[in-house]
Amino acid sequence: MFRSRLVFASAPLLLAACSQQEAKPPPPVSPAAEAIGPAQNCLPLAQFSSTRIRDDWTIDFIGGAGNRVWRVTLPNRCPGLRAADSFTYATSLSQLCRQDIIYPLNRVGNGFQRGAGCGLAPFTPVKLSQ
Repeated sequence: MFRSRLVFASAPLLLAACSQQEAKPPPPVSPAAEAIGPAQNCLPLAQFSSTRIRDDWTIDFIGGAGNRVWRVTLPNRCPGLRAADSFTYATSLSQLCRQDIIYPLNRVGNGFQRGAGCGLAPFTPVKLSQ
């Protein structure tokens, strides 16, 4: 009986210790990019033709012939995003916005399986370093 009280009494201390850890910042992204304008909350779907997943935190949305790039640095790590190297989303609008959710697409056999949802962030126009 005494042991169970001790376990329950110490549980809040253990939880408090875990919650005080700071989230790790994302690693440096390659290629580096320089912001060339203010971040946008939404990006019209017609403005980009492809994406490049740089890591589990960073996606570049590339417009037309590659002359426009918007970088999104996710607010949290999206586990499996880089490994999947593809994602899906659903929107009823003609644009993606910072509050939208993306899902890594993992190849399973001859098909795909949707991974955990990850929230987007603002779209920052950038110039990529060479």
